[in-house]
Amino acid sequence: MIVVDTNILVYFWIPGDFTELAEKLLKKDSNWIAPTLWRSEFRNVLACHLRRKDFPLAQAQEIMVNAENHMQGAEHQVPSIQVLDLVNRSKCTAYDCEFIALAEQMSLPLITADVGLINSFPKIAKNIKSYVEE
Repeated sequence: MIVVDTNILVYFWIPGDFTELAEKLLKKDSNWIAPTLWRSEFRNVLACHLRRKDFPLAQAQEIMVNAENHMQGAEHQVPSIQVLDLVNRSKCTAYDCEFIALAEQMSLPLITADVGLINSFPKIAKNIKSYVEE
């Protein structure tokens, strides 16, 4: 089991340069969890794609439904006190610290491509490429 951030979910569900890497991650460990925040962040990414007309609304909706189905039962609330403590100890956003909080709470690694998270929390946040190649 691993914690994944929204970028990893985006890489997996929206075809792009890092999709193959996200697919390898799923093969290595298919038990992904995330804070419920991932939904809002993911919808925002889809909104950007819609505004750029990268794909039609129906496709964006299908991607969202598929991602939600994949993460069903794998979403967790995180304590605000813990998130704010992590914010206070780093330069990361509260949004990013939700993923760190969940990883800490569950004693799991957070798999990400976010260099700021990796630098701020190197014991918890692991680079997707390095993790897949281990």
